[in-house]
Amino acid sequence: MSINHTIAEALAKVTARIHQATLAAQREPESVRLIAVSKTQPADAIAQAYACGQRDFGENYLQEALEKQAELTHLPDIQWHFIGPIQSNKTRPIAENFAWIHSIDREKVAQRLNDQRPDNLPPAQVCLQVNIDDETTKSGVTLAELPALAAAVSKLPRLQLRGLMAIPAASNTPAQQHAAFAKLKDALEALKAQGYAVDTLSMGMSGDLEAAIAEGSTMVRVGTDIFGVRIKA
Repeated sequence: MSINHTIAEALAKVTARIHQATLAAQREPESVRLIAVSKTQPADAIAQAYACGQRDFGENYLQEALEKQAELTHLPDIQWHFIGPIQSNKTRPIAENFAWIHSIDREKVAQRLNDQRPDNLPPAQVCLQVNIDDETTKSGVTLAELPALAAAVSKLPRLQLRGLMAIPAASNTPAQQHAAFAKLKDALEALKAQGYAVDTLSMGMSGDLEAAIAEGSTMVRVGTDIFGVRIKA
């Protein structure tokens, strides 16, 4: 990130994009929550974004996230979102340290997160990750598998099923972007029709957040456009 490209300026630009996208979709700007994806970024970058009013931060890598959380305990109202693939042997620290978990794709993982969620914390807010384009390199359940996973997770008392997450195949074509996000929205609506109290669509990143918001996204996950590309020593 250059000297002229500060986190405050970047956050303002991303927020303006969200605002414009919600207006274009005839939605309220407050209906979309910005998750600042802080993976590979140092704790001081998170603190800078926090000082600008950002409260929601997404992390993909558990050990890195835990180290940053330990440095930032003086920010009590920060909201940590785990958005990366979940390994079964790492569910306990995820259950103990994250308010939101976006990437549940297996019943076994959900059961472990539930069993390991501390009693003194409220239920973890969770999304089910859907492999919306059936990509072999990505995590997530298929649309056909989704109803069974939703049924299983909804029965777990220490998890609160809130909605769905997806990372569609990268595309610069607006029509393709819209089509993928529309499929996830349809899947959420189907769960609602089955009686689930779901309200969250975690979809959209730097390159496609406008299309995601047009299709109903309630959480967009933005990293590089806020923090820049980290230059490693």
